[in-house]
Amino acid sequence: MSTTWRWPARHARLVLAVLGVALVAMPFAFQMFERAPKGARMIASFRPYMTAARLGGYQLELREIGAGVGEGPLVAAHLYGSPASAGERRFASSYPDFAAFAAQWGGIDADMTSMLRTIQANLGNYEAVAALPSFTLFPWFFVIPGVLVLVLLALGLARAPWWRTARWVLVALGLGLVLAPAVFQMFSRAPKGGRMVTAFRPIETSARVARIQGYFAEIAVGQGAVQLGLISALQHSGLTSAQISSGYPGLATFDAQWVHILNDMTPMIGAMSDNVGNYEAVAALPPFALFPWFFVAPGLLVAAFALLAAPHGAPSVRREASSDLPNSLTEGVT
Repeated sequence: MSTTWRWPARHARLVLAVLGVALVAMPFAFQMFERAPKGARMIASFRPYMTAARLGGYQLELREIGAGVGEGPLVAAHLYGSPASAGERRFASSYPDFAAFAAQWGGIDADMTSMLRTIQANLGNYEAVAALPSFTLFPWFFVIPGVLVLVLLALGLARAPWWRTARWVLVALGLGLVLAPAVFQMFSRAPKGGRMVTAFRPIETSARVARIQGYFAEIAVGQGAVQLGLISALQHSGLTSAQISSGYPGLATFDAQWVHILNDMTPMIGAMSDNVGNYEAVAALPPFALFPWFFVAPGLLVAAFALLAAPHGAPSVRREASSDLPNSLTEGVT
C-alpha cells in the first residue's frame, strides 16, 4: 500500500505571490525611497573630511590653539613681573577678552576633541558604509526582484507551458538574492554602518552642531585678543617679531594659523549642520545589521517555494507506507 505526498503547487505559488508583494512593499513600509537618498547625500557630504590626514589635522589645530592659550601666564609674567598672582590679576584686568577666552577654552577643547575622536574612531566604519552600493539604489534592490517574482508568476498562470521555465528563473532569482550580501560584503560592512550611526547619535544633532559653531565666534574673539592685545603689548615691551615667535611660539602660531584653521574647520562643521536631517533619516531605517538578511531570507524562500511549485504533470514525491506485517503473496502452481 502506498500514499502520495505533494506540496500543492497552488499553495507554493500563493506563497511566492506573497513574497513578491512583500519585497515590493518593504521599501515603502520603511520609507526607503525618502530616507535612503538622504543617506547617500550624507555619505557623499562627509567624504572630503573622513580621512585620517584631515581628522588628524583638525586635532593638531586644536592643540595649536591650546598651546597659545597656555602661554598667557608667561605673557603676564613678562609684562607685570612677580608676584605671579598679582601679575595675573593685572593681566586679566588689562586683557579681559583673552582672560575670558582662556577660561572657556578648557570646555571648548574637551567638547571638540571628543567630537573629533568619535569621528576618527569611526573612520573605518564610514569607509565600510561608503563601499556599499549607493543608498539610493537600495529600495530598488527589493522592488525589482519583487516585481520579477509577480511577473513570472503571472506568465506561468497565463500559459501553463511557460511555468517550467519561469519556475527555474525564480529559483535563480532567489539564489541571486541570497548571494547579493556576500557579493557586496554586507555581512561585514552593514554592521559597521550600524555602529557608525549609533556613535554619531550624540554629535549629529542640531544642538551639538550649533554649540560647536558658536565656539568659532569665541575662538575668533580670543585670537583677536592675542593679535591686538598680547602680541601688541609684547612688541611695545621691546620684543621683536622674531623674539616673540621664539619666546611664545604657541601665541605666534595661533595668531598666524587662525585664518587657515577657520577655513579648514568651518566646512566640516557646515557639512555636519547640513546633514542633521539626513542623519536622522538614516537612523530611522531598520538596523543596518539586518539588511543582509532582508536579502537572504526572501531569497531562500523564493528559491524553495519555486522548487516546491512543481508544474502540472510533474512526478509526485511518493512515500511508501510501512506495515507491521508483509503483504500476503499468492503463487500459482502450474
